Amino acid sequence: MLISELAELTGVSARALRHYEDRGLLVPARDSSGYRDYSESDVTRVARIRAMISAGLGTAAIQRYLDCARTGDHGVSLEMCPDLRAELDSLAGRLNARQAELRETQQRLSELISVRG
Repeated sequence: MLISELAELTGVSARALRHYEDRGLLVPARDSSGYRDYSESDVTRVARIRAMISAGLGTAAIQRYLDCARTGDHGVSLEMCPDLRAELDSLAGRLNARQAELRETQQRLSELISVRG
């Protein structure tokens, strides 16, 4: 299938698909005219990539761990490949720290709002 067809099937822009290709996440075949030729398995691969991106993983981490992704009846899940647990724990720690910073900022904002001049 052409890139426009894959984009339509997955809900991902052609630009994003080219970005995934640039990052080595997608490797389409090429036809005799040089056009990208995607397969049905690429639809699943894009779903896995999108699930990992939405969970906060960057393309470098996705490239390392994409083979750990599985698609089942309940969506995409990750098999705990070597080093993946440490990477996910680190990401969770960064998210927790950011949430704490946001709560503190929100508290300071609330205090400023409640001060009457």
